[in-house]
Amino acid sequence: MRPTLQTVADAVGVSRSTVSNAYGRPDQLSPELREKILEAARRIGYAGPNPTARSLRRGRAGAIGVLFTPTLSYAFTDPYAVEFLRGLAETAENHRTGLLLVPLGADDEGALSAVREASVDGFCVYCVPGWYRAMSAALARGLPMVNSEYQGELYVGIDEAAATRAVGEHLTTLGHRRFAVIGTYIGTDPETGPTTVGAPEDLPSYVSRERLRGYRDAFAAAGVPWPDVMTVNAATNTREDGAAAAAYALDRDPHPTALVATTDVLALGALDALRERGLRAGADVSVTGFDDVPAAAGAGLTTVRQPAYERGRIAGELLLDPPDDPARRRVTLDTELVVRPSTGPAPV
Repeated sequence: MRPTLQTVADAVGVSRSTVSNAYGRPDQLSPELREKILEAARRIGYAGPNPTARSLRRGRAGAIGVLFTPTLSYAFTDPYAVEFLRGLAETAENHRTGLLLVPLGADDEGALSAVREASVDGFCVYCVPGWYRAMSAALARGLPMVNSEYQGELYVGIDEAAATRAVGEHLTTLGHRRFAVIGTYIGTDPETGPTTVGAPEDLPSYVSRERLRGYRDAFAAAGVPWPDVMTVNAATNTREDGAAAAAYALDRDPHPTALVATTDVLALGALDALRERGLRAGADVSVTGFDDVPAAAGAGLTTVRQPAYERGRIAGELLLDPPDDPARRRVTLDTELVVRPSTGPAPV
């Protein structure tokens, strides 16, 4: 029979609450009595109170639930996700709080159960489309939630459209008029390939919608109507799928003079596709990304720098120590266009 709190109490001749104090409130006991209780527990094989049950009785789970759509390995391999989680983890550590990573995958019953049963004090939403059923399940729990979209009381993000508008203006100033936009969640087909985006505002993904809206507005100001812009969906945010999407665009005749990727990872794949075809970035075809991950500088990639680490750190603070002033619970961070050799004048 599995030993319990009562088993230890009977062995020592004290109450259950005294044994509980030996683990959770040691200041309530003399050092001698606490050691006697712990020694009895070790002898009997009692491992201590269930930490989840104990935290729920206190009304605090001691963990932030991080919701994201890709596989669990994505959190440790995607460079932007790694920096974001590093900032979030640092804040959590300062507050003696842990992180519970909850990958939502295909948004199936398993994902719904994971969200409903997660022992957390709040949720941090990272890269989850609003249409996911798991989002509704998380909202239904009534816990604090910080998002990078304009939903709810707690928000930390950037002006996505303004950032990509700066990219578009940079390229049109260089004379580019033939564009291909490469991104995820920009089409109904999840596979890599061409897609039609009638209007960016119709896209269900907030980040994709806002980034494409910024590109669209910049191109239109230079006389390039949106229907003339090629849009290519990448199945996932990986270098391989970025290369496949770029390959489709580059194999058209005439091919675009500028490939505009919605992330650096996709843009790095586009640079791979250029090299395979003997094309020079910044001379034959310009390439831009978004995020300014560590590999972007080494690749000479023009991109938008956004503060991934800071974004994660602030997300944690908003959840664990929200400001009294509601206006300070919605934070918009600055971005910066970083110009490198991957962009240059449009070829004549």
